[in-house]
Amino acid sequence: MAERVLVVGGGGREHALAWKLAQSPQVQQVLVAPGNAGTADCGKIKNSEVSVSNHTILAQFCKDHHVGLVVIGPEVPLAAGIVDDLTAAGVPCFGPSAKAAQLEASKSFSKAFMERHHIPTARYGSFTDPQEACSYIRTADFPALVVKASGLAAGKGVIVARDQDEACQAVMDIMKDRAFGPAGDTVVVEELLEGEEVSCLCFSDGHAVSPMPPAQDHKRLQDGDLGPNTGGMGAYCPTPQVGEEMLQKIRETVLQRTVDGMREEGMPYVGVLYAGLMLTQQGPKVLEFNCRFGDPECEVLLPLLQSDLYEVIVNTMDGKLACSAPLWHQDSFAVTVVMASDGYPGSYKKGVEIRGLTQVQDMGVQVFHAGTTMKDSRVVSSGGRVLTVTAVRPSFEAALQAANHGVAAVGFPGAVFRRDIGHRAIAHLQRQRCEIN
Repeated sequence: MAERVLVVGGGGREHALAWKLAQSPQVQQVLVAPGNAGTADCGKIKNSEVSVSNHTILAQFCKDHHVGLVVIGPEVPLAAGIVDDLTAAGVPCFGPSAKAAQLEASKSFSKAFMERHHIPTARYGSFTDPQEACSYIRTADFPALVVKASGLAAGKGVIVARDQDEACQAVMDIMKDRAFGPAGDTVVVEELLEGEEVSCLCFSDGHAVSPMPPAQDHKRLQDGDLGPNTGGMGAYCPTPQVGEEMLQKIRETVLQRTVDGMREEGMPYVGVLYAGLMLTQQGPKVLEFNCRFGDPECEVLLPLLQSDLYEVIVNTMDGKLACSAPLWHQDSFAVTVVMASDGYPGSYKKGVEIRGLTQVQDMGVQVFHAGTTMKDSRVVSSGGRVLTVTAVRPSFEAALQAANHGVAAVGFPGAVFRRDIGHRAIAHLQRQRCEIN
């Protein structure tokens, strides 16, 4: 009998999860709570107004509506123990427990864990007292420093300091002025790593890991990696800068070592593990862990997944990953470009009508909705990141061109997007061609 699946969340990542789950013949219907305009009455996919913050009400809803699987998109419900509570109530739920989700929810925990298990990362100090943090900054022999709020800060709690004075000011902003609220009760001060960032995700059943193709996000708002940091303005996958040998090293020294360490410490990690890495001259080093799919990485990874996502999740939860590793399309590239509201990541206008969505679908390009809602039968903006436009093609260049053409076909006043997604991949591929010639 086909299952009913509930996806928790309302962004582009959750639209991509629902889209991929709905392709499974084993899935009867996908409910998304709260969802967005892209997940509202779309084939098998439908939005739900059930509260996801009250886990008791959510568990009863799942039983009443015969939901056989819950898939969690964002990090906040995971850190709040949604998997623990639903599982205890007899509702199967995909994602790590609250204890395992500490890898993302507490940078202080994560750094100490990496130190215990010899996982390569930046040198650091963790502090609950601002004066002690500043003393550490004044005596650190790092050429540059990063100050991080230890808790969840919606991707905004990281400050790269130009000098010691700026680093100390960041500590005061976080700890005394409460710039990120309780997320800044503890701060982590670490050396600034240099190199190229990549996102390496894997499925984990608590024992085995199955890496996904490496992806690269673009955090800055503007072309050339300028402007403020955002939740991500686009991504591409796979990343040609990460070859098979390097990916195997990442699998052994980061992903598998993390999952083994969590199990040894009584916190088996089941779900998606995301390692944000810096490719330094000394090798890959962990910048941070996330305990779920990244966004917008999810929007380029799932279109390349050849296997049935529902089956992959069930096999992962059943501990069968070692004998049923998911398959990926080997000869394809995916590129996604985020279209954001004017003013993002600061204040922005909502309720702006979006046009061209039907035309772009006819171009063989997939649009994943993020900050959208329906108003008077029209799709309008409701968030900072509004849409992600994803193209899959046999070459990176073709995928990039198709995604950019898709962006050009969609219109809403003040749309902000980058035109140089994948510029590092282009430079890498050009260097390779020069070396061959």
